[in-house]
Amino acid sequence: MEENGWQIYNPFSKNENSLMKKKILILGVTGQDGSLLAEYLTKKKYQVFGLIRKSSNRNYENLKNLINKSNFKLLQGDLLDFISIENIIRKVKPDEIYNFADQDHVRWSSQIPSYSFDITARSVFSMLNLIKIHSPKSKYFQPFSSNMFGDTKKRKINEQDSFSPLSVYALSKVTAFYICEYFKRVHDLKIYGAIFFNHESERRTSEYVSRKITKSAVKIFLKKQKKLFLGDISSKIDWGYAKDYVIAAHKMMQMKKPDFFVIGTGKANSIQYFVRKSFEFLGLNYKKYLKIDKKLIRKVKNKTLVADNKKAKKFFKFKPITSLDKLIKIMIQNDLRIEKD
Repeated sequence: MEENGWQIYNPFSKNENSLMKKKILILGVTGQDGSLLAEYLTKKKYQVFGLIRKSSNRNYENLKNLINKSNFKLLQGDLLDFISIENIIRKVKPDEIYNFADQDHVRWSSQIPSYSFDITARSVFSMLNLIKIHSPKSKYFQPFSSNMFGDTKKRKINEQDSFSPLSVYALSKVTAFYICEYFKRVHDLKIYGAIFFNHESERRTSEYVSRKITKSAVKIFLKKQKKLFLGDISSKIDWGYAKDYVIAAHKMMQMKKPDFFVIGTGKANSIQYFVRKSFEFLGLNYKKYLKIDKKLIRKVKNKTLVADNKKAKKFFKFKPITSLDKLIKIMIQNDLRIEKD
């Protein structure tokens, strides 16, 4: 079956290629993390299956580098549709499953709380229960978020710190964490997890401040926009490159013993620094174009949290390769290309 030029794979087909060394299922494959991981794993010659929702208005832009790869297939399903996921797991029986299909925006989670909780937490329970029944040998990866520590008194976060969620999104991630712990301990499933700190890329949407900044800087440079409006630019964030983080996810999945890890750079930089560097790459002085909009300033100031990634360094030699300056340059160059096309 073909749709928009893409071949939609039928998991019930008898023509499945059995020569591939591993079968990988990626949920949320059209998003930032899912698409970056799909590119990385197809280069390793794994058979990669990407899940897409039939009812969604899909954006295939992030998959354009995969369209002609014989070891990449799209599957139709929905995390909130029990039967579709059951059919996929039962027929494909993936060696590894990566679940990047959640509602990952804090503000959106407050606007659609029930849906956000269902897609981020309840679906994890259904997924793991299906794996237990139909494919108990599959390894499963679940991403978590530094937002789970929203009200902590600490600055540097490790795997032993207590959760303190302050949003529906964070609460959903905490719930998903305990669901994973339950299935790992009680049913002995091979569940791996990463508490990701902020990870950006050229595939971020403009709802996120990092991409809003780089897109605006490029438009201002090209005289398509006059000003950049932001709120509190003093907030500091542990920013990393999403490609480094999905590679870390794959590395931890190669470990024999399932475990959970904090993944971040361990360094915090302000939004102001991100803005300054973005404009500097274009030869501009950000002070001429930046306007502070008080309506964009949150009532509760964001706390500065940084990752204590010692455990990840010890167990699978995690090291963030891409510096923040290089990440910003990657995003700026990508937005220049888009705007000039």
